[in-house]
Amino acid sequence: MIHFIHLPDPISYEAGLRLQENHVDAILAGTLGDAVFLLEHEPVYTIGRLRDQSSLRDPSTLPFPVHETNRGGQATYHGPGQLTGYPILDLTPRGRDLHVHLRLLEEALIRTCAAFGVTATRRKGFTGVWVENRKLASIGVGVRKWISMHGFALNVTRQCLPPFFAITPCGLDGVTMTSLETETGRPIIVRQAADVVATELQKVFHFVAD
Repeated sequence: MIHFIHLPDPISYEAGLRLQENHVDAILAGTLGDAVFLLEHEPVYTIGRLRDQSSLRDPSTLPFPVHETNRGGQATYHGPGQLTGYPILDLTPRGRDLHVHLRLLEEALIRTCAAFGVTATRRKGFTGVWVENRKLASIGVGVRKWISMHGFALNVTRQCLPPFFAITPCGLDGVTMTSLETETGRPIIVRQAADVVATELQKVFHFVAD
């Protein structure tokens, strides 16, 4: 059984991290089961705990706060118009395989894009979802005692794209970020994307939603 939790209003990155940590604790205590939080964040840049943080360029000039976090990966941006998903899942019955976990997240997002008429793919050697050479979704995960944390960020509206210009997204020089609205040429709201993502996650992870 999986519980999908849609949050209606943008929340701070710190609040999102507390939601995840509290749910991990509850799964470990046996009081709650797997869940996926689907939400938007207030504007923030995040980066994994890395020695090389050059993908932030000059943090003192960034228009929004920077949060160092325990996911993998280089700098990215979260904000309104972007769907952030946090699957909090016990990976022990799923084989404790992070590679498989990442590929399933990618597959759910690729299927979501297809539902909106966008042909998205993987790129060899890179985690995430792409339309040709344009990046549409970023993925970065962490685990605590084999409970997954963090997850994915799918760019839905054009609103979420300009802040990426201030960093080197995911540490990839020359990468162009795109959105579902950009690729389809029509308005799409985050809740529409969230509903489709929830459906596709159920399919690829073989979830039964409550």
